[in-house]
Order: sequence, then C-alpha cells, then structure tokens
Amino acid sequence: MELIPLLMFLAVGVVLLSGYPVAFCLGGVALMFGIGGLLTGQFGVSELTFLPGRLFGIIENTSLMAVPLFVFMGVMLEKSRVAERLLASMGRLLAVFPGGLGLAIVLVGTLLAASTGIVGATVVTMGLLSLPTMLRHGYSPRLATGLICATGTLGQIIPPSIALVLLGDVLSTAYQEAQLRQGNWSLDTVSVGDLFVGALIPGLILVGLYLLYVLAISTLRPEMAPAMKREDARVDGVPESASLLSGLVAPLLLIVAVLGSILAGYATPTEAAGVGAFGSLLLAALNRQLDRHILRETVRGTTRVTAMVFMILIGASLFSLVFRAFGGDETVAHLFDALPGGTVGAILVVMLIVFLLGFILDFMEITFVVVPIVGPVLLAMGVDPVWLGVMIALNLQTSFLTPPFGFALFYLRGVTPPEVPTAHIYKGVIPFILIQLLMLGILALFPQLATWLPGVLYG
Repeated sequence: MELIPLLMFLAVGVVLLSGYPVAFCLGGVALMFGIGGLLTGQFGVSELTFLPGRLFGIIENTSLMAVPLFVFMGVMLEKSRVAERLLASMGRLLAVFPGGLGLAIVLVGTLLAASTGIVGATVVTMGLLSLPTMLRHGYSPRLATGLICATGTLGQIIPPSIALVLLGDVLSTAYQEAQLRQGNWSLDTVSVGDLFVGALIPGLILVGLYLLYVLAISTLRPEMAPAMKREDARVDGVPESASLLSGLVAPLLLIVAVLGSILAGYATPTEAAGVGAFGSLLLAALNRQLDRHILRETVRGTTRVTAMVFMILIGASLFSLVFRAFGGDETVAHLFDALPGGTVGAILVVMLIVFLLGFILDFMEITFVVVPIVGPVLLAMGVDPVWLGVMIALNLQTSFLTPPFGFALFYLRGVTPPEVPTAHIYKGVIPFILIQLLMLGILALFPQLATWLPGVLYG
C-alpha cells in the first residue's frame, strides 16, 4: 500500500516521456490508479467526491485571477514592442562603457521580469533583440548567451511573477494543512502578497550579483565585454539618452504602480494585476502600437497560457486527491522522518528533487504536484512558508539554467545564430549557475532576507 503513491510518481514520469500534454498525463494516471483502487478496495468512492469541491474552489479562487491579468500585461508589453524600445534605449545609453551592454541586459532583464514574469518570452525576446548586437560589437559568445539565459530567468523570482502567484496560492493551502495537523485551529495565513514582498530583497541581491560579475569581467578581461563607439550610441546624431525617458520611464512607472500598490497595502496582487493589465494597454496606445491585430494576438496568447495553467491545475488536483487517498501524505511524512539530519535533511532532499524535476517539468507542474505533497510536511516541521517559497523559486530558476536540460538553454538555442555552438551556451551559463548557488546558500544561512520585509510591512 505504501508503495502505490511512489508508483504513481514513477508512472507520471514514464507517461510524460511520451510527449503527451502534462495536464492529461496527471489526470489520466490519477484516474487509472483511482479505478484500480476502487476495484481492489483500497479506498472507496467517497474519496473521489471531494473533486467537484476542489474544482469549484479553483474557479472561485481570487488569487488565481491574477494569472490571466499578469499574462495579459506581459504579452501586451511584448506585442506592442514596449520591451523592444526599452532594451534598445538602455543598451545604447550604457554601451559606451566597458561591459555597458552586459549591464544593460541585466537591468532590462530585471524590468522585463517585473513586467512580464514569463521566462520563455523574456529569453526569446532578449535573444532576438540583444544577442546580434552584442556579437556584432565584439562580446564573447559565451558571456553574451550566458547573460541572456540568466537574466531571462529572473521572471521566476522578481515580483510580480506568475511563478510566485501560483506558489503563494499553493503554499497558503499547505500552511493551513500543516497547522491543522498540529492541532492549531487558530490559523495563521500566508498570501501571494507575502511571497511577493519576501522575494523582493533576494531578487535584488541576485541582480546585484549579476551586475558585479559583469563589472568584474569587463575589468579583468575587457576583450570579452568591450565598449561601443560613441557614434554608435547615437540615433540620427542625437544621443540616445534623449529618447531614454520615453523608453524607460513609462514601463518603470507601470512596474512601480503594480509593485508599489502591493507593498503599500493599497491593493491585493489580483487588484494590482488589473492595474498592470490596464497600464499595459495605455502604454501600447501611447506608443501607437495598439490596434486590432495586436489586441487579438494578445488576447489569444493570454487565453492560451491561462488555459494551460488551469488545465494543469485541474489535472494536478485530481492527481493529489488520488495520491492522498492511497495515503501518500503519510508515506512522505514517514520518509522525511527517516531521513538523517531532521528538518535540514528533509529540506535538502526536497530541494534536490525540485532541482532535478526542473529538468523535465515546468514550474507549474512542480508547483501544483510536488509542493502540495511535500509542503505541509515541511511546514509542520517549522519551516517558514515565505522562506520556503522563495527558496523553491530560486531553486527552479537555477534548474532552468543548468545544462544539458535547462529550459532557458533550449529557448535561447532556438533563436541563436548557427555560428554560436550549443557548447558556448552551456559554458556561458556556468558562472551564473554558481552565482545562483551562492544566492541559495546566502538565503539558507540568512532566512531573514526573505522574512524580514513581510514582517515589517504586514506584521
């Protein structure tokens, strides 16, 4: 009986290798094991009667309403070429300094992460727009590709992030389950806003480490990151700094409006997402890039991503229900109790599993399948939910960068010129993987980096 939950995980892994959609893999495997459990008497029909309630809970979940709004905001900024103008303006402004293009990539990647939160879109956009320019001006292909991959994944950790929205919702439920298991009926809560605020300081520290690395490379090995000629940083003889205001200030104001309203407590993440979606429409209109075609493509892209998210969530809910009907949560708890090192050992094992699963699963599948299973057990051990959520987001970001299976590497490979071999991309991300591991270590040693600001703002 205790082996059945483990067999469910193994079966999902095998089915996923067939290339079938993840949502249907999760739901199909759960139904097969559920029917088997009913036929063999392992559990009753009553165990499955909770499914309609779970599905209705997904539909009426106000936190998840932020997902289509943030997706709309990101897709609109991409389709209306606001992100392209931002990258071009800042790139020309900083490119006259050694390593200036690299610094611009990091800064623009941070702003795009805060405005889109979609890793694949950010990596592809920055790859198409900045990689040819960096190569043309003598940047090392390894540094250029590694920098684009790394900054493109910042959407995992820089709020407002879709990954943090989903993680926050799942951890909120897991935290309540953990307290109920401990017999605590006066429940503390953790929200998506808590996770946004908790990820802010670690995310900015990570950006700072990226900037320090670029500065170090441009100083120690200037041939890898040369400066542009000043005449190349002008458009029709006019310094690009003159047009930077139109390219930078408007997106920056939008980000400040979204994040600022959350940090100040004026709006929930869902309400702030509505502000962001409306603001992206205004930016597109001000840039004269809002027409029927762009609006249609934005709505289609938003619908496609949103439908994928909720289908995966439905499949994961069915999988989780059958998993627990077979006693999977008790199996996980027993496994963690048997691990050496107590809570620290359990956290290390979970982080290793999440890291390895990041090679084959997207963050949504890991968030909806793995976190609801291991989250309540870890939180019952006394782990802080905000710290755990930020650690998982950083861990997944590292996994998406790691060769040979990192998602960001495949996204960039699809838009990289043929003369840049895949080996250069793999070698280029290694320093940034080390920076990621350093950041994980810093956050593990100093959890206050994630927990202090939410405590100050929200108590």
